[in-house]
Amino acid sequence: MAIARKNQIDLSQTPYYHCTSRCVRRAFLCGEDPLTGRTFHHRKQWLAERIALAGSAFAIDVCAYAIMSNHYHLVLRVNIEACSKLSDFDVAQRWLTLYHGHPLVRYWLEHGDSQLTKPERSIVEKHIALYRKQLTDISWFMRFTNEYISRRSNKEDDCKGHFWEARFDSQALLDESALLTCMAYVDLNPIRASLAQTPEASSYTSIQSRLQEFEQQNAHKEQPIRPKLLPFMKEEFHPDKQSKAYIPYLATDYFELVDWTGRSIRADKSGVIPQHIQPILDRINISSHQWIQTISHIEYQFSHAIGLVDKMQLWCESIGLRWCKGISCSRVLFR
Repeated sequence: MAIARKNQIDLSQTPYYHCTSRCVRRAFLCGEDPLTGRTFHHRKQWLAERIALAGSAFAIDVCAYAIMSNHYHLVLRVNIEACSKLSDFDVAQRWLTLYHGHPLVRYWLEHGDSQLTKPERSIVEKHIALYRKQLTDISWFMRFTNEYISRRSNKEDDCKGHFWEARFDSQALLDESALLTCMAYVDLNPIRASLAQTPEASSYTSIQSRLQEFEQQNAHKEQPIRPKLLPFMKEEFHPDKQSKAYIPYLATDYFELVDWTGRSIRADKSGVIPQHIQPILDRINISSHQWIQTISHIEYQFSHAIGLVDKMQLWCESIGLRWCKGISCSRVLFR
């Protein structure tokens, strides 16, 4: 059953969402088109740069991403608290890096309050309040990203019309277990599609970016523009040493989990849970057998929300549903 976008994204329930956009008309976002022989690998960098720009301006963190041949995945975290602490000047500056904005706001940024009348200042305040709200809006984040890619790709293809099959699909991630499951699913997309054999070889994914950053912490080699990622918890936990926002797991634990899962879902390798990976699965109460079954089909086993059974039921109640797809799977996966 279709659910209105305003109900699919409810920040009072969770700040985490899995978003996906897919192409239409056999269009290729990037990669190689076997019908024409044309290659579109360069569009991956277009999208990576656009997501990076959006992430630098919106109050929305990128937890994971994967850019595939005809679609891409994002796991996003909306940071309402950080946005509320931004000054009016910062809000206006951020929004005007994305869009042209209202002329009075641009004038105010250059000349300040002294050059504005009281009614003009009221108009500026009204628009800044709107910009502040839009900086935490996932729909605006996806719109900013997709419109640009659509226009640029259509221009390159010398055609008109829809490039994306819909605005975007979204799934609410209702707890930390759902977040970790979905991040691993996104990071393993190239491996499941037989485009790479290891996470570090999975181009244009967050797992590759994280591993490169992890390996080159002390290196200063210039890298292509990539989305800035929400960091993991530090190895030695101390509140004063943590980022204001972070993913509540160790990066090393996550790398091991993704690597183990990637080997387990390959058809030519049965995979065995290594002894050192057990603690993280035990710690988040995930069934290892059901994990493998779910990680390959997460978009189909769940619909609009992913999480523990009780949280999924509360989410259903909050948007007026009696039931949603995935509750039975959640009951088995998240023990």
